[in-house]
Amino acid sequence: MSSGTCPSPLRAWWARRQPAAGAAVMATGIVSVGLHLAGHEVLSRIALVLACAAWLTLAANFVRLLLVERVQWVTRAGTPGALTAVAATTVLGTRFSLLGWSPAAAALLALAALLWPGLLLLVVRHWGRRMPGAVFLGCVATEGLAVLGATLSAATSTAWLAHAALVPFWLGIVLYLIALFRFDLRQVARGAGDHWVAGGALAISALAGSKLLAAAGTGMYLWNNDDNAVLHDLTVFLLALDLAWCVVLLVAEIVWPRVRYDVRRWSTVFPLGMTAAATLSVAAAVGAPWLDGPGQALLWVAVTAWLAVAAGAVVAARAELRSVRTDTA
Repeated sequence: MSSGTCPSPLRAWWARRQPAAGAAVMATGIVSVGLHLAGHEVLSRIALVLACAAWLTLAANFVRLLLVERVQWVTRAGTPGALTAVAATTVLGTRFSLLGWSPAAAALLALAALLWPGLLLLVVRHWGRRMPGAVFLGCVATEGLAVLGATLSAATSTAWLAHAALVPFWLGIVLYLIALFRFDLRQVARGAGDHWVAGGALAISALAGSKLLAAAGTGMYLWNNDDNAVLHDLTVFLLALDLAWCVVLLVAEIVWPRVRYDVRRWSTVFPLGMTAAATLSVAAAVGAPWLDGPGQALLWVAVTAWLAVAAGAVVAARAELRSVRTDTA
């Protein structure tokens, strides 16, 4: 191959990235949210900068494929990992809203809402039986819209946003139940990391419920007391189910260790961070300060997992770049 047509090693390496790499943005973004909720603002903003840089890189690749390699874009858009584009965007938007950057958060909400129906339809059409944990990303992306919509509603005192957020909140729960019947339970023992999304999807659902409760607590009249009680009880139930899933998945990791790095391990970090953020947020929303301790502990578990997976990603990237340089020489 002539030098004029040979891609650079970096570009060739990047072309191999899986759509699931968006889970790295989700994981880093939710760790930033959790650190903010726990009062570690400096660390939270460092994580936010990293998440923004990764999101911009993935967004540039998303647009490039759409404009230049349409067939490959359609192929990738049909995989469950494609929905990380929506979920990552909503996580960043939520963090922006917590910073008081409401216009930027609203722009990301609009972008996520624009991407969501098309990508969800493409992904659902390719659902089969005995799916990996990524099947739950339909729930995660949908509940991400609810989280961001409810967070923005509370920040801007916009009632219609909270009412609109109820739609993806309930739809996300339906999608979770559908995905649960398509999930291959053997992944609990064999999965490479994305099997943890089975719990993470419940965590983001609980977070969405807590944000809706928080929006109702700002003084806006959103729904009556009966509806508020249903939302309160369901949010607590979702968090309890998530924590139960975490126990099961942790025991499975001990019984069937999987210590080698895999890009899907970012989908392990995300549920850990999301569970921590949901626990801290539910504690505030339902008036259960005793949950703060477990939430803080889970947060540092998520940070530790993030550091371990990030180290593995750096080592793997260096090895792959060396391999690509050899292949393109």
